[in-house]
Amino acid sequence: MIETDRLQQLIIEGIQERKGRAITVVDLSHIDSASARKFIIAEGTSRQQVSAIAESVGDYVRINAGEKPFNADGADGDEWIVLDYGDMWVHIFTREARQYYKLEDLWNDARITDVPDLD
Repeated sequence: MIETDRLQQLIIEGIQERKGRAITVVDLSHIDSASARKFIIAEGTSRQQVSAIAESVGDYVRINAGEKPFNADGADGDEWIVLDYGDMWVHIFTREARQYYKLEDLWNDARITDVPDLD
């Protein structure tokens, strides 16, 4: 299995490859009840872009680290796609869906890091 920091970096690069924005890393590693150690959350401007970002992450991690997600939920046309890399889950939303679900707010005791957008 790939090192956590390396996997996180590859996921972020895969998101940025398709112009994903507002990337947030939610570190849940110190929360016993959390379902994963980290969430990486990003958004696309449309359902099509959300799908393209998810595909890019899957391809980027597979090509650069030989890893595939254990599971994925959501499909073409969805407003929210999640990729399960074991201890790290990647959530890709449309802006509207992200504002509605507010995953970052569910874990107020998590350590949150925002990744600057590429211009």
